[in-house]
Amino acid sequence: MIFNYEKLNNLATHEASKYQGTEPYPYSQFDNFAEPEAANAALAAFPSPESISFYKYDNPLEKKLGMDRLSALPGPIVSILQELNSAQFLNFLETLTGIEGLISDPYYRGGGIHQSQRGGKLDIHIDFNIHPKLNLHRRLNGILYLNKDWEDAYGGFFDIWDGHQDANNKHILSKKMASIAPIFNRFVLFNTSERSYHGFPDPIQCPEDRTRKSIAVYYYTAAESTGSLNAHSTTFIGRPDDPKDTELEALREKRNRGRLSSNI
Repeated sequence: MIFNYEKLNNLATHEASKYQGTEPYPYSQFDNFAEPEAANAALAAFPSPESISFYKYDNPLEKKLGMDRLSALPGPIVSILQELNSAQFLNFLETLTGIEGLISDPYYRGGGIHQSQRGGKLDIHIDFNIHPKLNLHRRLNGILYLNKDWEDAYGGFFDIWDGHQDANNKHILSKKMASIAPIFNRFVLFNTSERSYHGFPDPIQCPEDRTRKSIAVYYYTAAESTGSLNAHSTTFIGRPDDPKDTELEALREKRNRGRLSSNI
């Protein structure tokens, strides 16, 4: 068993109102989410940075490793990813979020597993909003963290920010609203939108032999016509106290139009 659906369905029913009313956008964290045997097996099997050909992002905005091809991943992780895409799990999500007609992504585009070494980071951003292959509207992100004995001093906290778009459609961050530790078997779920600002923007300070590990899955709907949406790539936004840097701002604009250098 990977998930106890009796527990999850009760959780969804009792937490739905709270989740849907959370500001600045709906999000929540759930501890001890997967069954212990499944979570421990996934951690034990999690590939080291050198063991598979990870997708590599290494630029001033993002330093991380990723892999979304199930054929490259070990069985215990594949089992969790497939269960996260199952009908039972979608039913749990629909009850919790109030979003009907959720569709899982068989390609795990941009998801799968993520890993960040010491110095890794992911600047505050909003995610791409249209699935490039399926033309579906992105609605939810789910992240299962697999970091045992993760100390606060290591950083890598998942930050949630409030913000808005100005008259010129430029994104402006105003205030950090939450900071969530990426501890073992904690599941973070949040609605994705044009104001779901999130990331872990400060370089991780974990020991050299540790990494920040997670499993990520994204969910979509087809109910809203994607033709009415302004499709965009991942959009990075500077924090109010970040140094003003014209080169970095130009890099953000370039990244917002597509990936920077990577091995993908």
